[in-house]
Amino acid sequence: MQTIEIVLFDLGGVLIELSPLQSMGRFFSEPSEEAVWQRWLACPWVRRFERGHCPPDEFARGMVESWSMTAPPEAFLEAFVRWPRGLLPGARELAAAVRAQVAIGCLSNTNPLHAERHSTEEAVYDLFDHRFLSHELGLVKPDREIYDHVVARLGCPAQKILFLDDNQINVDGARAAGLRAERARGLAETRAALDRHGFPLP
Repeated sequence: MQTIEIVLFDLGGVLIELSPLQSMGRFFSEPSEEAVWQRWLACPWVRRFERGHCPPDEFARGMVESWSMTAPPEAFLEAFVRWPRGLLPGARELAAAVRAQVAIGCLSNTNPLHAERHSTEEAVYDLFDHRFLSHELGLVKPDREIYDHVVARLGCPAQKILFLDDNQINVDGARAAGLRAERARGLAETRAALDRHGFPLP
């Protein structure tokens, strides 16, 4: 029996295509993509920016210094703005198909630069019934506080919320807060996860 009442999607890597990490490779020295993401999610400058606690130029300077980048802050920020490419082909239709069955929302670590692009270029946020963006909340994944906040705002038991994210650390954080959570990278894995939880799609 289907018990999920709300499906929450991460955006980048799930419904929105990210440029290959190689396109940002000159800024990072970590040995693998997984290592970059682990450091990224724990980085004080990323957390500060995605909580809405510093402007873009301060974020870029902090990143260049703390990650020992050889490129200037302006070059990093220019590449960073272009990192998300846009909705994956079929993402809009997938969201609509799920929304026809249950309420849906997005829960994304993001920032004013990317959020503005998503809103103006493709009206991404119009796809959802609920919108939870880190820089608007002042909270970030994978911290327990953001999941507890979202559950309280939704007024829905955590175990009746399905959350799909492309980073395992965020999935683990959601599960610790009582949500049903699955790792999903791209639309094929997203479809498979939805199917496992009672949402077969055409």
